[in-house]
Amino acid sequence: MTQQHSQPKSTETILKNAFAAAVAVADPQVIVPQYLAKIFSAGQEPTGRCLVVGAGKASAAMASALEAYAREHWPQVKIEGVVLTRYGHSAPTSHIKIVEAGHPVPDQAGMNGAKAILELTQTLKENDVLIALVSGGGSSLLTLPVEGISIDDMRKTTEALLRSGAPIEEMNVVRKHLSAILGGNLARCAIARGARVEALLISDVTGDAPADIASGPCAADYSTYLDALNIIESYRLQELIPVPVMTHLKQGAAGQKPETLKDIDLVGARVSNHVIATAYKSLEAAANYVKDYGYKPVVLGDTITGEAQEVGVAQAQLAREYLAKTNQADKPIALISGGECTVTIPAGTKGRGGRCSEYLLSLLAASADLPKIAALAADTDGIDGSEKNAGAWFDSDIRESAKAHGANPNEYLTAHDCYGFFAQFGALVETGPTLTNVNDFRIILLNK
Repeated sequence: MTQQHSQPKSTETILKNAFAAAVAVADPQVIVPQYLAKIFSAGQEPTGRCLVVGAGKASAAMASALEAYAREHWPQVKIEGVVLTRYGHSAPTSHIKIVEAGHPVPDQAGMNGAKAILELTQTLKENDVLIALVSGGGSSLLTLPVEGISIDDMRKTTEALLRSGAPIEEMNVVRKHLSAILGGNLARCAIARGARVEALLISDVTGDAPADIASGPCAADYSTYLDALNIIESYRLQELIPVPVMTHLKQGAAGQKPETLKDIDLVGARVSNHVIATAYKSLEAAANYVKDYGYKPVVLGDTITGEAQEVGVAQAQLAREYLAKTNQADKPIALISGGECTVTIPAGTKGRGGRCSEYLLSLLAASADLPKIAALAADTDGIDGSEKNAGAWFDSDIRESAKAHGANPNEYLTAHDCYGFFAQFGALVETGPTLTNVNDFRIILLNK
């Protein structure tokens, strides 16, 4: 039974602690050992060579946790490997090499690291074990283009997709079909050598499908070359995508290039994908936290996507509706949600911030008639978009300060400068890299 705390906390503290609870439940140091014990139970431990590879914002922390577990439980097993992570997201390891690289736009460091991962995987032998540590961000970090496509081609393709406002799932369909590793190609390499593959995945995508998490390096892919071409055409990007990329995709659609890994390729193969952390588990952890402080949590789900400003307006309306049907005797409500929004930036606009703080500023602007609500939105990896904050928050005091200083939220929204708005009122959420990543977190406190 949940016990309500007698000491009230400030709204700001409740918002920030709810976010902290959401992040903590996805901590690799806690969850990786738990799942290793399940996957490699008695009689299933690695016996031959154990190669560890991976990519993502949480992958270095996952590697560090794996090494600690192996030291205690597999002292005779030789651990080696390479893991890629975003700049600033490293963690200490002894045997697994950590490579920091560019994200979300890939760079040469990522390409070199991805090449090293593929070359190591090609040295596997029968009964060796490949452990893949995969989290959000892996799609950009594992940028090893197929022959004929350069890193510059990949960079231009990624930038065009980012600016188009295409959801991450569609971006990844394109990237899978340009990669020597994504779309199950890493597992395909290990399968060909008779190795066992165990992939541990921290999900930052709606639905938590292994094929979607970091573009599924060890999972069967449901998409095709034709899907990739259709996505590029739907956003009218044909003129912005480099010619070698378009040529490769058209050749693939014509059957002249091998498709990504499919279910039929996994028949008889020893390949398992384990989703060890999800956005929904994190939303539940935040719900349990606010319940202790007298709030009735309403988890709206982890699949709320769309243009960030539009989602902010929609959730302001939702808050309005919930407040309209409650009375003074009811508990205050906490609306909690996840899912990755998008921000479409017009040509010529630089913008500062990210999708979480843009959503939050939109919510603030759209809720002028709800002066008592408070809210926070932040990315669980600790970095929201172009700056170094995880997101932002506001309460009635922040709203009043903005009015007093003549800071019009709508003007900042037009300029896509949500960072500039919240920074001047000390309303940024700054955690630094959290070394995990289970997508975006949003909470609205509806106080009477």
